Amino acid sequence: MSITAAQVKELRELTGAGMMDCKAALNETNGDMDAAVDWLRKKGISKADKKASRTAAEGLIGVDAGLREAVVVEVNSETDFVARNDAFQEIVRNVAKVALAHGGDHAKTSAAKYPHGDKSVADTIKDAVGTIGENMSFRRSARLGVEHGVVATYVHNSVADNLGKLGVLVAIETTGDANAAKAFARQVAMHVAATNPLSLTPEEVDPAAVEREKAIFSDQARQSGKPEAIIEKMVEGRLRKFYEEVVLLKQAFVMNPDVTVEKALKDAEKDIGAAAKITGFVRFALGEGIEKEETDFAAEVAAAVKK
Repeated sequence: MSITAAQVKELRELTGAGMMDCKAALNETNGDMDAAVDWLRKKGISKADKKASRTAAEGLIGVDAGLREAVVVEVNSETDFVARNDAFQEIVRNVAKVALAHGGDHAKTSAAKYPHGDKSVADTIKDAVGTIGENMSFRRSARLGVEHGVVATYVHNSVADNLGKLGVLVAIETTGDANAAKAFARQVAMHVAATNPLSLTPEEVDPAAVEREKAIFSDQARQSGKPEAIIEKMVEGRLRKFYEEVVLLKQAFVMNPDVTVEKALKDAEKDIGAAAKITGFVRFALGEGIEKEETDFAAEVAAAVKK
């Protein structure tokens, strides 16, 4: 098949590889972008392992917390200008409040009555579109709760109380001191904001992602020409390194890189006064996974002039 310049440009932006290498990768994989990324990695040309995140949508992430639970929500708008609007910010706060009352369930929250109004959350947002003059949507929500312990919240670069572009929840089960546990949980939430782990434990990593890494590591190791027994050990070592990079408990703790998050938690038990366990985390980055059509402004102007 014919490879376009746009495809080469996209692969180069994803991987940082040279133009000719990108073209060769696309030719070898019949234009399959993901396969081309893997092809470059196997050749040692690129370390990229997934498409770059395109945070194209605007809006806000909001959090709200109860006694031993917390929620995080995402409400989108078309522009950042609207996200700075007081009326829009109030909507996000109220959506988070309703989500907390409905266990973080998106469908139930959407259908629930909006605070101090007669309409549902979904209908209230629709009405606000006409008032604010821009399309908006309640995209998603999530909840964490514990029977004994705490759930900490963290909003990175907040634009107002509990509102920002990135929100994190971290739950810790413990019967110890709640204040000490929450202080540590908030540190872990800040860590999650910075490192974006894939899972809490190695067992929770997507098996497909693990198999993909194994295949790439095996191919790279075989290029060394070493015996299969050595290759197997090399792959095991690289897989351990992979887990250290993507698994929360195995990551080097941002607050103290000399220890893992797992070890930092064990050390924190001295202040907490009891055994403690991180049972979950949620990280919402505004617009992640949403793609917006990119336009060529110069081309638009030229086209307009020709009309």
